[in-house]
Amino acid sequence: MSDDWKPSTKAVHTGTRRSQYGEVSEAIFLTQGFVYDSAEHAEQRFINSGDDEFIYARYGNPTVKMFEERIAALEGFEDAFATASGMAAVSGALTSMLKAGDHVVSARALFGSCLYVLEDILSRYGVEITFVDGTDLGAWEAAIRDDTKAVFFESISNPTLEVIDIEAVSKLARAKGALVLIDNVFATPVYSRAAEQGADVVIYSATKHIDGQGRTLGGVILGSREFIRKTVEPYMKHTGGSMSPFTAWVMLKGLETMSLRVRAQTATALAVAQALEGNDALEQTIYPGLASHPQHALVQAQMGAGGTVLALDIKDGKEAAFRFLNAVQIGLISNNLGDAKTIMTHPATTTHQRLPDAQKASLGITPGLVRISIGLEDCDDLIADFLQALRATK
Repeated sequence: MSDDWKPSTKAVHTGTRRSQYGEVSEAIFLTQGFVYDSAEHAEQRFINSGDDEFIYARYGNPTVKMFEERIAALEGFEDAFATASGMAAVSGALTSMLKAGDHVVSARALFGSCLYVLEDILSRYGVEITFVDGTDLGAWEAAIRDDTKAVFFESISNPTLEVIDIEAVSKLARAKGALVLIDNVFATPVYSRAAEQGADVVIYSATKHIDGQGRTLGGVILGSREFIRKTVEPYMKHTGGSMSPFTAWVMLKGLETMSLRVRAQTATALAVAQALEGNDALEQTIYPGLASHPQHALVQAQMGAGGTVLALDIKDGKEAAFRFLNAVQIGLISNNLGDAKTIMTHPATTTHQRLPDAQKASLGITPGLVRISIGLEDCDDLIADFLQALRATK
């Protein structure tokens, strides 16, 4: 691999391991274990495995290794560990490094399962969690202490699309010696510059834009080689959250086309948001690429584009939101995102339904909020469909 390669080239070629047959498409090594030449060889492998030496699929696999090396090169990190799902990556990254008595500062606006890991699991085992308004740098500065072990946030929050200043929060954290862990799924690897902006650890649900076609669950944790191999790997390989070889192969195929897909989806998302903004059936159209978004200048500096997801806050609450969802003909009602198909969900009754109403309100998850992940359909078809569905809300 050349360090001078551009991201699209890295996404196609980095980390390739060819067998003796010289295959073009990466091989799927569907094997649980590996054979040793002798008992002495097995002993040596368990003491110190090399980069191309494997013990057991839960510890590592050639196909999985290709995916790890490719996404790490794409993101600008030294190493990566591929996991069974996006939430395996979030929980693994946090749990592997934390113990009772540690302090974490987190943005308050998070995906429901991320909130559960922090509030219910880590707190249960004695980790102290302080939640802040992620867009308020003063709140971060006040909350990060000399003994803070880590800060955690979604670079773009789910589902209200708040954008957090990675560079500014990273500076505050590093001044106190805290690690910066970012769930970067809405930014996507296409628009991510998180490593150069100060992130120590970046987490993706590969289920989303990396696969991009709704086929498999997967996740990945990216960071320094020391963090990945000395902290994350021992925890993940003993608790069983590693990625399967077949899933890794699907993700490798997804990386090849990810930039094309995501850039097309982003262009459509902006056009849809512009077409719907100001519609009299809406309280507001939320999209980081719109000039009306509170962090529009930040997202342009941080990512250069608004991403593939927008949110509509529909007037008259849940009933009107449901009428909209049921009237849309192209978009599918589902709770995934980053798919080739346009997908819509009502966060208050699905992904964030377990939260008390007061907490939903504080996060901006209104009864009328609908999150829309834009797919690869024709832009004009989507706009026409959404406009007729908004008329149906009346």
